[in-house]
Amino acid sequence: MRTISIVRDRGQLTIPDSIRSIATWATPSSVVSISIEKPHEIVIRPHQPQKIDWDKLWEQIRKVRAFKGNGKGNLSAFIVKDRETRR
Repeated sequence: MRTISIVRDRGQLTIPDSIRSIATWATPSSVVSISIEKPHEIVIRPHQPQKIDWDKLWEQIRKVRAFKGNGKGNLSAFIVKDRETRR
């Protein structure tokens, strides 16, 4: 389907009813991904949130909470070093 719409001030674009009736995900306040895949095309897709491995996240939180320092170390330096080794 193809239709015409006008880009208004500040880049606002209203998706016509004929398109919204087909794209049921295009509802008020829905989050979308906007990209340019070809020089003269803008692609709008429903946002697909990343899947979060909650078990892994909670395990990492438990490890951090269990960490007991000796009071002599630099926690900020430890975090920076840890993050650099995970890259």
